[in-house]
Amino acid sequence: MVTKTSDSLLTVARMYYVQSETMDAIAHHMGVSRSTVSRLLKEARDRGLVRVSIVDPDRPLNRMAELFEKYFNVQAHLVHVRPGASSIFRLDQVARMAAGILGNAVHDGDVVGIAWGTTVSAIATHLRPRDLSGITVIGLNGGANHQTTGLPYVGSILHKFAQAFGGQEQLLALPAFFDDPATKEAMWREQSTRHILAVRANCRVALFGVGGLHSELQSHVYSSNYLSEADLKQLRDSKVVGDVCTVMLREDGSYRDLDINKRATGMTPAELQGVPRRICVVSGLSKTASVLGALRAGVATDLVIDAETARAVLNRMKPGMRLQ
Repeated sequence: MVTKTSDSLLTVARMYYVQSETMDAIAHHMGVSRSTVSRLLKEARDRGLVRVSIVDPDRPLNRMAELFEKYFNVQAHLVHVRPGASSIFRLDQVARMAAGILGNAVHDGDVVGIAWGTTVSAIATHLRPRDLSGITVIGLNGGANHQTTGLPYVGSILHKFAQAFGGQEQLLALPAFFDDPATKEAMWREQSTRHILAVRANCRVALFGVGGLHSELQSHVYSSNYLSEADLKQLRDSKVVGDVCTVMLREDGSYRDLDINKRATGMTPAELQGVPRRICVVSGLSKTASVLGALRAGVATDLVIDAETARAVLNRMKPGMRLQ
């Protein structure tokens, strides 16, 4: 017969909670009934000898999502990626979630704006077909440079999105950057260009990544002959950290005074703000500064980002911030 001393209660509690023994095994070991073991465990809890705590594994993620909403007015979708994962695996996991969020955001008759790049290309591989009608998929930025029209690369990305949504794609058949701001101004007056820009301005949903000037998985615009060495030096000297839709940004979110943006064909942050749903997708710690710049520029309503990078962005914005 087991008496209800503290020692006996502790013995039962340790066997059950620490050693993970079953009530039946404890009952057999102590020569009592299973119901007696149950009563002893209850008394151990009532006396305060056992304290049960429940840890919500998503609490840190929820806390960070709340902070992104508080400071940047964005809905953050945080992707937990296993520690030590490669950059490619991290991007793939974030892209998978982004594809699902985009799919739910698109509705019949929508104009969907897509900014080409490494991240958006990864998202395209995870799209699931939807039975929609009247969808137009349009590029948010031109893709040509002095060595290529950019049409095969950009066109293949837009085609995957149009195919998934049962729509048609419209290319922005322009360079990513003109050589001279005056050339852009002249092209913007052309009737054919004005037509395509009007379609772009009617976007209901926009999807884009954030380019990082120093990112580990180098952004397409910095690695594929879109910028000269002189351009890159000027960006560094101007404290540019990255881009959205090939419009360059500083970490503080400023962009209007940068000379290169006078030649850029992508939607500016101010223009993006006219799009009701703007999904910004990012992975990788090397993009921390550029993500912060993009958020400060107000480009997004939704941010899809891996949890480690999200934590780094918040810490960079406000060192020592409580994230849990």
